[in-house]
Amino acid sequence: MPNPTLDIQISALPHNPGVYQFYDEEGKILYVGKAKDLKKRVSSYFVKNHEYGKTRVLVKKIQSIRHIVVPTESDALLLENNLIKKYQPRYNVLLKDDKSYPWICIKQERFPRVFPTRKLIKDGSEYYGPYTSMKTVRTLLDLIKSLYPLRTCNYDLSEEKINAGKYKVCLEYHLGNCKGPCVGWQEADEYHDQIAHVRDIIKGNFKSSLQHFKANMKEMAQAMEFEKAQRIKEKIEILENYQVKSTVVNPKINNVDVFTIISDETHGYVNFLQLSHGSITRSHTLEIKKKLEETDEELLQLAITELRQRFNSTSKEIYLPFPVMVEENVKVTLPKLGDKKRILELSERNARFFRQDRFKQIKITDPDRHTKRIMAQMKADLRLSEEPTHIECFDNSNIQGSNPVAACVVFKNGKPSKKEYRHFNIKTVEGPDDFASMEEVVFRRYRRLLDEDQSLPQLIVIDGGKGQLSSALKSLEVLGLRGKIAIIGIAKRLEEIFFPDDPIPLYLDKKSESLKIIQQLRNEAHRFGITHHRNRRSKGAMNSELEGIEGIGKKTAEQLLKNFKSVKRIREATVESLAEAVGMSKAKKIYDTFHQ
Repeated sequence: MPNPTLDIQISALPHNPGVYQFYDEEGKILYVGKAKDLKKRVSSYFVKNHEYGKTRVLVKKIQSIRHIVVPTESDALLLENNLIKKYQPRYNVLLKDDKSYPWICIKQERFPRVFPTRKLIKDGSEYYGPYTSMKTVRTLLDLIKSLYPLRTCNYDLSEEKINAGKYKVCLEYHLGNCKGPCVGWQEADEYHDQIAHVRDIIKGNFKSSLQHFKANMKEMAQAMEFEKAQRIKEKIEILENYQVKSTVVNPKINNVDVFTIISDETHGYVNFLQLSHGSITRSHTLEIKKKLEETDEELLQLAITELRQRFNSTSKEIYLPFPVMVEENVKVTLPKLGDKKRILELSERNARFFRQDRFKQIKITDPDRHTKRIMAQMKADLRLSEEPTHIECFDNSNIQGSNPVAACVVFKNGKPSKKEYRHFNIKTVEGPDDFASMEEVVFRRYRRLLDEDQSLPQLIVIDGGKGQLSSALKSLEVLGLRGKIAIIGIAKRLEEIFFPDDPIPLYLDKKSESLKIIQQLRNEAHRFGITHHRNRRSKGAMNSELEGIEGIGKKTAEQLLKNFKSVKRIREATVESLAEAVGMSKAKKIYDTFHQ
């Protein structure tokens, strides 16, 4: 029904950047969006037919609209992100993250301590991070500890208390991990020089520390203090080894954020790398659940804003795989080659590995979601009108032209349904003719399903190229099923997938889950068909051996095999047991032949 209030609200919208909010009849927020032009963007929801069902449902539920005008589109992006996190509307992608990330704190003290924490206290202390794992923090702090002797105690090391002799050195001093500032054996200036180097290391800049240690080592060597020079050399080696491991690209690439995205039908996965002096100082992948079939551009734009806010990034340059609108005063680079391109590819690999790990977890913890995702992926990859929850695959077997048979295997929800597998002995085709055999078995299979009023598959897979596919199509045409069931052919040589009336085959990615399901179908049909073919040939060979006995015909041979199951058992049988099956006269002939 028309909603006059809604029409008035839409007509009152300005042609300015801003954020709009949709509400239902109960006043509950449904969706938050941003726009360069509020009036045009909001009006578009109500004047066009939406391809996706969820968007149509959303529009039907909208009963009122509110908006906030902001100076720029960049401001709209930031405000949208904050409102989504605050209200978590039903039709917005999920960006919430309840993790409490670890930080490295350099405490605001006369002799600053350096330690990990998950709590930020506004007391003038310096906080670096957040980091995505405590393991990264521990590794960095272990490096710092091996290079610089910093205090770990929490004493108040004011000048008055040190001069008053309130403290004594602890075990850390005797172990060489601290220089004893608590008793005045280390000056504050020297300690703060160490902290300056620590700051650089945390930021990924090792240059100043290396220069300092090398100069120090040279001084010790010139002063003939070779043991001290050796200890400094060991520290240089530790720092250089860590630098080699952490530097993945050109050290000149400094203070840069890298974002990439991969997605499937239901989720997007955005990887974020932060680089400092060629080293990765942070890596994090954000999983985003789609709500309204959002594009990769929309998801990446939301994720960039969210992740830069979450990790307090101040980088002035961003590497992206494709252009999206970001906040003002930030340079966007789209690398095409060289070191920058390699770091973009590294970020994408991180996103893929994260996605694969999530798939493995979901397969165990949520098999229904796993199945639904694969079905949705097959629907998209194979350009189907519906998800192929019921697939049937056909394969012919006629080795050396003998005993031609065919197999039909059935998959339900991406898994074999073995009780529904079927064998076919070719009846109407003389000699080895794959095309005619395929036409016969497809016709017989679906005529029977129609006669018995059984459910039809959403997808038929034919093991073979254009010829076998054309033969199967003839049968579907005769049965009136062409166009009602999707059908494809798969050729073994290059794993080409053929569609009816399309001369150009489809090549799916070799790692595609859709291709893996199709290959599994094809291999299962081949295995099932070959097994039946071997059984028929074996039975034929046994019949021939028995029919070679004078007076024993085809029917007698079949009766014997039915009773004894194999020629070996017939050969070992007594005359009496043979006579029970075929009579004494024939039994004696068989027994005498095998016992001459």
